[in-house]
Amino acid sequence: MPKKGYWIGNMDVRDAQVYEKYRAANAKPFADFGARFLVRGGIQQVREGTANPRTVVIEFPSYADAVACYESPAYQNAKDIRMTVADGSLIIIEGYAP
Repeated sequence: MPKKGYWIGNMDVRDAQVYEKYRAANAKPFADFGARFLVRGGIQQVREGTANPRTVVIEFPSYADAVACYESPAYQNAKDIRMTVADGSLIIIEGYAP
C-alpha cells in the first residue's frame, strides 16, 4: 500500500476576497486527486522558529497523488490566483507508515 502524501502550506494572505477565488478554483483538482483537509486555518501557536498566520495540511491517498495534483493544469491555474495575494511556503511530503 502506498504511503499517503501531504501538503503543508503556511501562508500570509493579503486579500481574503481574492483568496476565496483561489479556494473555489482549487476545489476540482483537490476532488480529482482525493485531497482531504486535516488542518485549514484555525488557532495556532508558534513555539519555535517563525510561521505565517495561516497553516493548512491536506492529505492525499499517496505521495504520487499529492505531486500530481500540484503539477496538474487545474491546480496550476488556481495557484496563479493564490500567488497574487499570498506569500509563504508549500511542502509536499510523504507520510510515515511504520
